[in-house]
Amino acid sequence: MARKILRGIPVSAGISIGKAYFVNRQKERRIPRETIPHHLVAIETQRLRNAVEEVRQGFMDARARVPEELKEHGAIIDSHLMICQDPKLVESAAKNIEERAITAEWALERSINAIGKAFSAIDDPYIRERMQDVRVVGDKIMQALIGTPKPVDLPAGRRVLMAHDLTPADAIELELSKIMSFATAEGGKTSHTGILARSLQIPAIVGVEDLEDSIRDGDLVIIDALKGLIFIDPSEDELAHYGDRKYQFEDYQKAIVKQCHLPAETVDGYRLEVCANIELAEELVQVKDNGGEGVGLYRTEYAFFNKSNMPDEEKLYEEYATLAEQLAPQKVILRTLDVGADKLLDEQAMLDEANPALGLRGIRFCLRYQNVFRMQLRAMLRASVHGNVAIMFPMISGLKELRQARFVLNSVKSELDAEGVAYNPDIPVGIMIELPSAVMIADTLAREVDFFSIGTNDLIQYSLGIDRTNKHVSYLYQPLHPAIVRSIKFVIDAAHKEGIEASVCGEVASDPYCVPILMGMRVDGISIAPQAIPGIKRVIRQIDMEECIELLGDVLTHATVSRINTKVRKRIFKRFPEELSFFASLIEQDDITEP
Repeated sequence: MARKILRGIPVSAGISIGKAYFVNRQKERRIPRETIPHHLVAIETQRLRNAVEEVRQGFMDARARVPEELKEHGAIIDSHLMICQDPKLVESAAKNIEERAITAEWALERSINAIGKAFSAIDDPYIRERMQDVRVVGDKIMQALIGTPKPVDLPAGRRVLMAHDLTPADAIELELSKIMSFATAEGGKTSHTGILARSLQIPAIVGVEDLEDSIRDGDLVIIDALKGLIFIDPSEDELAHYGDRKYQFEDYQKAIVKQCHLPAETVDGYRLEVCANIELAEELVQVKDNGGEGVGLYRTEYAFFNKSNMPDEEKLYEEYATLAEQLAPQKVILRTLDVGADKLLDEQAMLDEANPALGLRGIRFCLRYQNVFRMQLRAMLRASVHGNVAIMFPMISGLKELRQARFVLNSVKSELDAEGVAYNPDIPVGIMIELPSAVMIADTLAREVDFFSIGTNDLIQYSLGIDRTNKHVSYLYQPLHPAIVRSIKFVIDAAHKEGIEASVCGEVASDPYCVPILMGMRVDGISIAPQAIPGIKRVIRQIDMEECIELLGDVLTHATVSRINTKVRKRIFKRFPEELSFFASLIEQDDITEP
């Protein structure tokens, strides 16, 4: 039995066995939380600005030396450069020094914590986790202030890299050939650490609790980046088991990647479109390498979040046009902004919403702040001539919102016509179905759009009234709850009745236990994380529609989650016993609320 087993979030699948080596430990940092005499305030403020400049220069140097294997991550370093100059971070820290007469380190810490508190209220996990970028930059500035030693060269031989956090700028300082896998104390599912690991094709786990306190340099560890486990000083039996699993997984990966460009077509000829969910242009490499058939959801928030000033129309047009050109003739669906006003616009007073998740976000935000909405729509329409572009509105709760959004879109089209600016006049327009109210009137909404995309992550949370990031109720996040299954089927049926397509873009679509049920509903497509595409396409190619329809019919006869999960687990695992040992499923947790 291992001395200790740690848990984290697997972000790049695989297994590795080796000796651990830390490149940085935040726990070794000692932040001086002290007040200072008023006559030293100016000196302390200059210390802060000098540290910021040192970090900014470091990012610039790193940007200039990005190696070929990390070239697509240059944009991440660019965003870190911009955060370095963002007044939300730097100027608020300087203000803390001046008003509170405290050390630069303490002032910086207070500013980072204040920004973190604001971001913790954001419902969208992809936006919420962008706070990690702010922490990365803040940590760099803190290191410059305190004088924490920079990472040293890795010792001879390959190592399992351990770090408080790791960025592309950090990675170019290391010999990548010496890293077999890595684990970090910080990071989430969509953090750039995961994107980095996947691009390097090495196993990685992030957000590991007690990582820095539990592991010493030289400890033998097993990294199970399939389930998010780290075994410290494993037993002989654990070493033997994971040694076999490592080779089994590597053989499996070779097989699915080799076949990933084949169509996702069942043995009896049912074709499913498999696209990718992304938020950064550099992820397009992963989409293509993994056999993605387009981008079913492009989250446009990142361009707004990581800038000290609102991006202008030209910047957005360049971003969207580049995506369209690189993907053509495959499609890219651009989702309009899905973020709250108080987290985005500096010029607007903080709304102080008691529940931001149910507040001014998504299409509600866009309709309130039409200057931002119109700018984004102009950029999207202009980009439509460069490829196969579609527009999608999020958080639609009723027909009035949809018609208001389409009215603004048509107004922008008229504006471009008057200016003689080219765009695709027949650009497809769709909506995300993620609210129970939209489900109930899906038949009505289907008459006014070109496609549906069912956002199951939010649909499950809003329908079941739970926050899956809340550890006290996360067990209630059940994608095969009868209400969820029936809701999804109702939406797909409503879409098909009106002759439009319906796809699914939530995590349910990357779960091999759930995908056959979606196929039984005759879903037109799915959109998932790029790295999940090869495995899901392989599952689809080995099943037939008769099985899927029969399974769906069986699921619809049961009234409880526990019975549905048990039935589906048993049936699908029997069908794919080897395949599913490499997947983490949303339905694998015990249903402790039901007898």
